[in-house]
Amino acid sequence: MDHRLHSMEATGAMPVSTGSLPPPETIRALVREAWERFAPVREGHVADYIPALAEADPALFGLCIAGVDGRSFAVGDAEHAFSIQSMSKPFVFALVCEALGGGIARERVGVNATGLPFNSVMAIELNAERTMNPMVNAGAIATTSLVPGTGIEAKWAFLREGLSRFAGRELTMDEGVYASEAATNQRNQGIARLLHGYGRLYADPDEATELYTRQCALNVTARDMAVMGATLADGGVNPVTRERVVEADRCQRVLAVMATAGLYEHSGDWLYEVGLPGKSGVAGGIVTIAPGKGGLGVFSPPLDAAGNSVRGQLATKFLSEGLGLNLFASRPVP
Repeated sequence: MDHRLHSMEATGAMPVSTGSLPPPETIRALVREAWERFAPVREGHVADYIPALAEADPALFGLCIAGVDGRSFAVGDAEHAFSIQSMSKPFVFALVCEALGGGIARERVGVNATGLPFNSVMAIELNAERTMNPMVNAGAIATTSLVPGTGIEAKWAFLREGLSRFAGRELTMDEGVYASEAATNQRNQGIARLLHGYGRLYADPDEATELYTRQCALNVTARDMAVMGATLADGGVNPVTRERVVEADRCQRVLAVMATAGLYEHSGDWLYEVGLPGKSGVAGGIVTIAPGKGGLGVFSPPLDAAGNSVRGQLATKFLSEGLGLNLFASRPVP
């Protein structure tokens, strides 16, 4: 029996179903094979609606798997820094759930998928909850508006320090990406004001947009994202620092929302093919979580039409199958 299950029973917590990753040599070989297999792919286009992101080298490609035991397996450009963008959304939601409680966060933000693009204004107008879920921009900005603190700098410190605890190291903001986004985020400003008008924003609209822009401009690597994902996979404990970042019950709520809405209007396809909670970002990152096992961070800037990394999706599907991670896979009892 998993040692974590013993500790949960001792505290009277709900039992969980977890497994373990394959042996290290298997992981290492499959990570290398995924990188070699998909590095030649030339499909997709680097994001250009944020000018700073348009400068990314489309050939960059890095993979990293981090297990809940603290071991990691990386290949390619896994140490290359890029902006976290929308991959910040599930982790900020986790921090807000930890600060306010999962019930309050669900009530104020929502957890249902929109089936529409990440920056859709139509989704706000069509749905009574307006924000819908924390994985799309409207819900993410609402989530950020719930961050505790008096004044914007105190709230920013909460965000940056919390995301740094997930990564196991201090994260810093890419000033160039921030300036580029701040100069072109009129749509997010409009979303924030629209939500404010509907009573679904919980701070000043300009402040909420500013904080959201800063959080998206934090620099990470594929290795960082693997560790951040593994922290959610291990019930909120960072596998490298062994620090508890959030409580275990917060993690399962976050993973549920990631599974239903993490890749926007392609979330159903993702779950069908990969079978794991995941979240993409327009700088080319994808973070994927295998509960109880570990996290996978992938970085490759060329995106599909929905804003998801093309190589990242291919590599994640390959590794989910090869490592036996799909949550819906099973074998009949002999």
